[in-house]
Amino acid sequence: MIAAIVLLPVLAVLWLAFFPEENIWPHLLSTVLPNYIITTIGLMLGVGFFAAWLGISTAWVTTMYDFPGRKVFEWALLLPFAVPAYVIAYVYTDMLEYSGWLQMGLRQLFGWQTARDYWFPEIRSLGGAVIMLALVLYPYVFMMVRATFIEQSASLRDAARTLGCSRRQVFWRVSLPTARPALAVGVALVLMEALNDFGTVDYFAVRTLTAGIYDVWMNMGNIGGAAQIASVMMIFILVLIGLERHSRRRQKQFSRGDRFKAFQRTRLSGRKAFACWLICIMPLVFGFIVPVLSLARHAIVYFEVSWTPDFFEMSWNSFMLSAVAALGTIFLGLILAYGKRLVKASSVQKAVRLSGLGYAMPGAVLAVGVIIPLAAFDNAVDDLFESWFGISTGLLLSGTVFAVIFAYIVRFLAVSAGSIESSLEKVTPSMDMAARSLGYNTLQILLKVHVPMIKPGVLTAALVVFVDCMKELPATLVLRPFNFDTLATHVYQFASDELLEESALSALVIVLVGIIPVILLSRSIIASRNEKQ
Repeated sequence: MIAAIVLLPVLAVLWLAFFPEENIWPHLLSTVLPNYIITTIGLMLGVGFFAAWLGISTAWVTTMYDFPGRKVFEWALLLPFAVPAYVIAYVYTDMLEYSGWLQMGLRQLFGWQTARDYWFPEIRSLGGAVIMLALVLYPYVFMMVRATFIEQSASLRDAARTLGCSRRQVFWRVSLPTARPALAVGVALVLMEALNDFGTVDYFAVRTLTAGIYDVWMNMGNIGGAAQIASVMMIFILVLIGLERHSRRRQKQFSRGDRFKAFQRTRLSGRKAFACWLICIMPLVFGFIVPVLSLARHAIVYFEVSWTPDFFEMSWNSFMLSAVAALGTIFLGLILAYGKRLVKASSVQKAVRLSGLGYAMPGAVLAVGVIIPLAAFDNAVDDLFESWFGISTGLLLSGTVFAVIFAYIVRFLAVSAGSIESSLEKVTPSMDMAARSLGYNTLQILLKVHVPMIKPGVLTAALVVFVDCMKELPATLVLRPFNFDTLATHVYQFASDELLEESALSALVIVLVGIIPVILLSRSIIASRNEKQ
């Protein structure tokens, strides 16, 4: 049932794409769709390349070398995770556009009068969107690849050195190839997030498939055409999943560590240490420190304008939606993880895997997939009550907070289920047998034995889902009720109207809440480091 609920939006999108009320597929194919596809591919290639470059370089130097600040960088390089891509896009546009303080300062310094007197890169462009997304998404690659570098056999690298390889050749010929599975996972996650992004590409006027869904749906009023574009996005997702699984098919073979040789970092000093420090500090400065300081300054200057009853109402809306969605995903995640533990039948295992498909769905696609079945249900109930009782029920589910929460649960169920399943794997089967011998049934074992033991994993999953829901924009923007704003939609609306300063407090709250899962990830990294030492 849970897998069917998750698959419902996917099936709804496919159904409407193949059987729309007004088929505009030929029109899309001959006009805007090729441009959407080309721009999306360009965005994904650019973001994937730069995120991989930042993630691999920082992971390598923090793993292999010992230099001043390395222990701080091990966890601090995850901090850009806390900054939503659309927030960093608003901040840098405010700084770098023609009326921003940087160009104004340059004009005053050099006496330039107009934009024709000098050249300055255009931030609102495909290249600008690539850089903004890469700055906040590279931690996916950093986290995955660094874990693999730590696990790699030190004897294997030493063997390569004895065969005449330099340190650079060891990296290219040994370490990086064996880290390919982890790199594939990290890049795949980056590309999925880039495909999901709406706030950045919309603000920069970059016409990707995600932006195309909103254009066709909201501006042209054709949900069938939006579903057809969404189906193209689903093809992108399936290709990414297939490439990622193909790339990591030998992951277990390559990820075995060396139990006989302790891992030792090379201590650096002087210019080499400074170079490593510079490699690590640059993405941290531009991906976290500059945006947070800019938001903090605006939040302080415009505090009285932002600190209003509307701010508290939007904060409550965000916290309420995120909390309910987190509880829902935890409840369903427990069922999925425990069911997979109890029953080894292939049908159950496949159903659990299918239930994680929602995490791969971009928010724009999910919005289309959710609104279709909910609207059909509302119309059916309304027609039934109209024919039987002569009254109209109106919209019961679509256009309500239920639609938003439902979308959140479908999208982030895989996060909670994966975390809970990982925690359950650490509980030995002997604990189940002992509880059975004491007369406990299946439900009692879950509630009285497993849940207390996996409580840290459950709380971690709930916090991660809560923060993801707080930052989620595309689905929220479409599915929310009228006159119902969250912190994310508030930031989007005000920044789109060039009023970033008045929404800086809301953006800062989102960033500060987003630091919570970063702290959890940092603790795991520190624990991993201590084990290796």
